[in-house]
Amino acid sequence: MSRYEVDKDFNLKKVTHSVGGMLVTSLKWLIATVSLAAFYYVFFSFLISTDEEKKLKRENRMYEKLYPEMAEKEKLISDVVRGLEAKDNAIYEKLFNAEAPEMDPLGRMSFIFDEDSIPDSDIVRYSEGRIAALSNAAAGIESVFRDLFPEMAEKHSAMPPMMVPVEGLKPAQVGASLGQKINPFYKVMSQHNGIDLIVGQGTPVLAAGDGIVTDVRRSGKGLGNVVEITHDGGYVTVYAHLEDIVVRKGERVKAGKKLAGVGISGNSFAPHLHYEVRRDGEVLDPVNFFFATFTPEEYTRAAYLAATTGQSMD
Repeated sequence: MSRYEVDKDFNLKKVTHSVGGMLVTSLKWLIATVSLAAFYYVFFSFLISTDEEKKLKRENRMYEKLYPEMAEKEKLISDVVRGLEAKDNAIYEKLFNAEAPEMDPLGRMSFIFDEDSIPDSDIVRYSEGRIAALSNAAAGIESVFRDLFPEMAEKHSAMPPMMVPVEGLKPAQVGASLGQKINPFYKVMSQHNGIDLIVGQGTPVLAAGDGIVTDVRRSGKGLGNVVEITHDGGYVTVYAHLEDIVVRKGERVKAGKKLAGVGISGNSFAPHLHYEVRRDGEVLDPVNFFFATFTPEEYTRAAYLAATTGQSMD
């Protein structure tokens, strides 16, 4: 429908629109719309809080009140742990003539645990985690002391087999330990009840502690040639995939006595020693008995490799 207007001479003229005029009008409407939208956004963002924002603000106020108390608790528990570590070290010094492994050997990794690098938004969660970890560590040390002191009081308390069964073993030679591991032949997950020590064929295999040879088996299947030693205190150590066994069943051996050489008997993917530790029938993780031979740094590396290696060698 056409529009008309009256000019100054009172003549009726048809209204026409130029393309430029239409563009200018459209631009004005666009600017007005965007400005109004921006105004509403700023108004609602700064003056009106959503339920989620209100909840977060309440949590922040609560954390601000709790953090000083949590920091004080962390300091108190840290002091307790340091005292327990000192007692622990004194006991290790007396029993093993060596310093005790550090409570938190990874704690020196400041590039991960440096408190200065933690964002403010995460400082409360970080403190809660540290407090929980320190509390558990203190409880664990206290439990160990309670179990250890009665045994130290007994005149004939039995020491576990603490010697690494291969002389000169390096942490890098520690393979898969206890747990579900990938079988190298069938490529499926299967239970691995020992630890793989990766050494050359013929390397002497040594008794991990004093005891009696209670079994000598020779086989081309499974664990292959095996020597089993029973120690005081219900401990049993098993040495598998051997060659050239030099002990016999019923023989009493001392810690460090050569039992055989490392071989590839049985289902062995490559030359290595499969080593197991049991107590009263319960399968234990052998790497836990290496700390008296390794330095704390070496023990940390060996334990890490044992836990993270996903494929066994038998």
